[in-house]
Amino acid sequence: MPLDVSATSDEERLRQLGYTQVLARRMSGFSNFAVSFTIISILAGCLTLYGFGMNTGGPAMIIWGWVAVGLMTLFVGLAMAEVCSSYPTSAGLYFWAHKLAPPRTAAAWAWFTGWFNVLGQVAVTAGVDFGAASFLNAYLDLQFGFAATSVHTVILFAAILALHGLINTFGVRLVAFLNSFSVWWHIVGVLVIVGALAFLPERHQSAHFVFGTFVNNTGWHSTFYVGMLSLLMAQYTFTGYDASAHMTEETNNAAVAGPRGIIRSIWVSWVVGFVLLVGLTFAIQDYDAALSSSTGVPPAQIFMDAVGVAGGKMLLLIAIGAQLFCGMASVTANSRMIYAFSRDGALPFSHIWHRINPNTRTPTNAVWLAALGALALGLPYLINVTAYAAVTSIAVIGLYIAYVIPTYLRLRRGHDFERGPWHLGRASRLVGTIAVIWVCFITGLFMMPQVSPVTMETFNYAPIAVLVVLGFAACWWLASARTWFLNPTMSRRRARHAIRVPMGSVDR
Repeated sequence: MPLDVSATSDEERLRQLGYTQVLARRMSGFSNFAVSFTIISILAGCLTLYGFGMNTGGPAMIIWGWVAVGLMTLFVGLAMAEVCSSYPTSAGLYFWAHKLAPPRTAAAWAWFTGWFNVLGQVAVTAGVDFGAASFLNAYLDLQFGFAATSVHTVILFAAILALHGLINTFGVRLVAFLNSFSVWWHIVGVLVIVGALAFLPERHQSAHFVFGTFVNNTGWHSTFYVGMLSLLMAQYTFTGYDASAHMTEETNNAAVAGPRGIIRSIWVSWVVGFVLLVGLTFAIQDYDAALSSSTGVPPAQIFMDAVGVAGGKMLLLIAIGAQLFCGMASVTANSRMIYAFSRDGALPFSHIWHRINPNTRTPTNAVWLAALGALALGLPYLINVTAYAAVTSIAVIGLYIAYVIPTYLRLRRGHDFERGPWHLGRASRLVGTIAVIWVCFITGLFMMPQVSPVTMETFNYAPIAVLVVLGFAACWWLASARTWFLNPTMSRRRARHAIRVPMGSVDR
């Protein structure tokens, strides 16, 4: 007889799923939404890849690509939210895969889903904080002459990661407050930026320029191919909303608040992001000058050309603030995924990463692993000029494969799927099918070369990073993990204190 999921308390439902309540359950539904909205961060994703969009498709694809990708992302999010309602645990995607897959292969599905999720989340953290470092370097260049060089950007990148690690280690209540405050920073910040760009410039671009101009500075000759590549800007922005699932063990009424957090973060970002992109594109004064700006950040040049140097710096600071909020929240969500995956023994030295700080009741070791992993992904920027686009591609590929595997398995389950209190009803199969098709398409697309000719300095190393992680996970699975991962008897013997039940409860 199926469990009445809607009638159980958060702690009881967690116990039914095989976990003990260890993390402090302090978050409201709004706070849960705020984490995902902050990680999506239109002032991070949209602005940090805006230069990529200007070269790859131009204004037309920046705007229409955002509309199309936002719609398809909503399908992916709806499918995820339905599964989240059934299994509200910080283990998230890999736990869902384990519950939905056929028993004989469930552990394998969970293993690879978890590894793709870890890869994607580390890459998102790298992408967000690297983008923040680029914008901060642009501001410091304008204000103090701290030149926008690759070395300076990487130094700032490391410093920002260290800051976010420290805040997540010692400022637990501050993190919750800043995540909620970040929602209003983003919304008010967009209104301030768009308002300034709408009323202060002496002239604006035409509607035809904004909605109909296609630009191709990639070296490729196929308009269709370049147009498809341009979707990376929007799709990278729409990442990280699985944070609402990873924070469910810290959220009240998790089976409803978690799914709502996922969906709200997507559609609010979709609407507000459209306003931001249209406002920014209308305000472009000199397209070529923005692309060749000495700051290395086209939006910074657009701000200054449109509202003056002083006003441009102020708008740049608003964007930097939002990006710092985003990076902080990304480290938070990333650490929860690492914590959950390691408590099931799935990471090297798992006994270290799943430890809970007794004072803050948060996984502080996992916080620093997330930060160090992100730093490693960003270091190739010192030798590869397209490294940032590659990192964002890795984030999209890793996360969206992890996002869609539970949806695919849920489709295979059909009517045997145990629904939670939040579900899609009859629309479930259609929504899930569209989500799977879309993710298959973008996974192949974002592994393709982005610039021609392809050289050591311009190649897209996303496939290499994905294959390295996949190869490592596959070798470990075949050599050892298949005998103990999510096997309650072997897990107890192998992990001692770390794992005590299937999908492991953690030691207090």
